Amino acid sequence: MATVHESASASPSFRTGPTRITESAAPQRRPAVLHGQAVLTAADAMRADEIARAVTFYRVVMVIVAGVLATLPWLGGDLSAKWTFAAGLVVYAVAETWFVAAIRRDPDQYCDRNLYPLGISGVFAAFAGVYYCGVFSPAPAMIVMALYVNSLIGSRRYPAVIYGLCAGCQAALAAAVMAGAIPDRGLVVPRDWPLSSQVLVQLIVQGVYLATFLIGRLSRRATAEAFSKVEEVARAVAQRDALLAEARHELERAAWVGEPGRFTDQRVGSFRLGAVVGRGAMGEVYEATRESDGRDAAVKLLHRNVLADPEHVARFAREAEAVATIDSPHVVRVLEVSDPSAPTPYIAMERLTGEHLGAVLQRRRRLPPADVVVMVDHVARGIDAAAARGVVHRDLKPQNVFCAHTERGPVWKILDFGVSKLADEAGTLTGGNAVGTPAYMSPEQARGLDIDHRTDVYALGAIAYRCLTGQPAFSGRDVPMILHEVVYRVPVRPSLLAAELPEDVDRVLAIALAKRREDRFDCGGELADAFAAAVRGALGDRLRRRADALVARYPWGRAIV
Repeated sequence: MATVHESASASPSFRTGPTRITESAAPQRRPAVLHGQAVLTAADAMRADEIARAVTFYRVVMVIVAGVLATLPWLGGDLSAKWTFAAGLVVYAVAETWFVAAIRRDPDQYCDRNLYPLGISGVFAAFAGVYYCGVFSPAPAMIVMALYVNSLIGSRRYPAVIYGLCAGCQAALAAAVMAGAIPDRGLVVPRDWPLSSQVLVQLIVQGVYLATFLIGRLSRRATAEAFSKVEEVARAVAQRDALLAEARHELERAAWVGEPGRFTDQRVGSFRLGAVVGRGAMGEVYEATRESDGRDAAVKLLHRNVLADPEHVARFAREAEAVATIDSPHVVRVLEVSDPSAPTPYIAMERLTGEHLGAVLQRRRRLPPADVVVMVDHVARGIDAAAARGVVHRDLKPQNVFCAHTERGPVWKILDFGVSKLADEAGTLTGGNAVGTPAYMSPEQARGLDIDHRTDVYALGAIAYRCLTGQPAFSGRDVPMILHEVVYRVPVRPSLLAAELPEDVDRVLAIALAKRREDRFDCGGELADAFAAAVRGALGDRLRRRADALVARYPWGRAIV
């Protein structure tokens, strides 16, 4: 038999009960790894590598441009070709300087829209130099270097366009010179070369261009595969650590069950207390029996340190009374609440037979989507019932979601409103600090901001993510790291962790786990209905468009910069 009890936190601090977030643990922006961009996934790492390479290439190009411009006045050759080349270099240097300044200021500026003007100005400058030096001179060699760097860019279309422009310009310029359509004003002119030799040289140049492009693209693919393998290993390690933390919490919780406590065998209100069945940061829970009729119950008492503060005691009583008014089969039923003046404040709740979701997930790392649909539906009903009474739970997590065995079959219930918040109050018995379990906190909760019922909707989305993927949406080596992830990172796409999940499930969880509460579902019922429809493959087009727009702004697995 399992009973209602205050559950252990899922944070890596291994404390029982919800975590109180102090100023030192509040999420702070960590320094970016490369040029202001955090490297969190293979895609992030590849993008950061591209930006670093663009900055390095810029420095090399500026040295080359400065050297060429310094020597041009001392070189001979056709004046019009020379100054056209010089003008092309200046235009390209300006474009390159603007582009690098833009991506240093905002890495999101590294995109095709800004790459095309840069690439086209570079092609113009390069072939102005080829015409000045001669189509049969070593000048095309400088194009090979730039072509290789451009071939390493992640965009599928841009590298091909630049290669096409280079190959096309080289072929057109060489054909026009060999046909006599334009005069060869180059510094290097093959005066005695037969036409066959000239054609052969140009074919070799085209072959080098093509080989450079293909080698660059293959190198890009190999690097992406290597980064992906590293990401898979890192993800597996993070998942193992998260599961180990959950297992340790369960062991710690189990260690308390059945032990006598300070109030064992004493009477509190209408109940005779038995063994302790749970301990947490705010209090402890005893198995109990109502003396009048022998009904089983679970009685929660506050810890001594909380009892020492009259304000905490008074607020505990007010919030207990508010929770007692919640009438839902999916919220643990309150049987009795102590009088505000009672020397030992308590809450007596129905005693349940079954197990909490955390215990289920210890046996089964992932749950079938159909089972998660039922759990989400039941918990969502409990969230909405609490919201209707102005109560925000604030600490929803697997250990606070209980599968009760009833005559009507399994019923999921929400447990432990010990750190709940009344909607019309600025604080709670926690003294205004942010509290909860870090891996399931909403971003506004992690930042210590004001919260509403959408915090509980977010937590239910995080619980569904854990059930479907086998790992928490956010994890880390300590509480500040987890809080930082919650606030500044979008989790990994669920279907990457569980390939059988439909794309519509990704969409629903994207809305449920939105960083801004305005982007989330308005209530638990909306989340439950959308999730059930997604599992059936019947998600509406309006929600699909809404989710796709949200993911476009905040892509899965990316840092928010």
